[in-house]
Amino acid sequence: MTHVRTSAIVGLVLCAALTAGCSGSGSGSGSGTTSDNPASTPDKTSSAGSAPNAAAPTESNPPGDIPDNQAYVAYRPSGGFTGFTVKVPEGWARTTNGATTVFTDKLNRIQISAATATTAPTEGSVTNTVVPQLHGQVSKFAHPKVSVVQRRAGTAVLLTYQGDSAADPVTGKVVRDAFERYAFYRQGHEVDLTLSGPVNADNVDPWRIVSDSFDWR
Repeated sequence: MTHVRTSAIVGLVLCAALTAGCSGSGSGSGSGTTSDNPASTPDKTSSAGSAPNAAAPTESNPPGDIPDNQAYVAYRPSGGFTGFTVKVPEGWARTTNGATTVFTDKLNRIQISAATATTAPTEGSVTNTVVPQLHGQVSKFAHPKVSVVQRRAGTAVLLTYQGDSAADPVTGKVVRDAFERYAFYRQGHEVDLTLSGPVNADNVDPWRIVSDSFDWR
């Protein structure tokens, strides 16, 4: 009788042990599944998060392009002839030498020069006087074209041409530039507005904003 009870007890102990082992094994498998989920969840989240960025268009500007969202501020000279204003891109570096002020940013440049003049500039005067001067000043000066244009301030004589920029002091590289030179005149004063940047840059709209903003005051 004692032997039977002992066998029964041993059997119960073994069964309990087997049950515990089975339960522990199942729990371990569950833990493995749980640990896999966190690892896979960031991947799914990351993939979903990157999808909108991949679908969004990426703007790629050629060198010298002025951004479409560029802000402009009014420039009013404080010395010399002060009877005009013109908008220039905000944040550009500014240097002044006598009656000439220059704004630069990367490969783009705006030069504003004021002078007294007894007569208004004409297509003929620009062709016969200004073009030869620039030919001697601008490296590889080429393709000059003179015309009369209308801007908000009135009539201006426009000279377009191409030339090489000065060599970069760091890299030594030279850029082929396109120039727009506007000559405005009023009551004995001439203001020349020269806009320049790489020939492949699409700066038609920015240059129009600047040249159209010129005004007498």
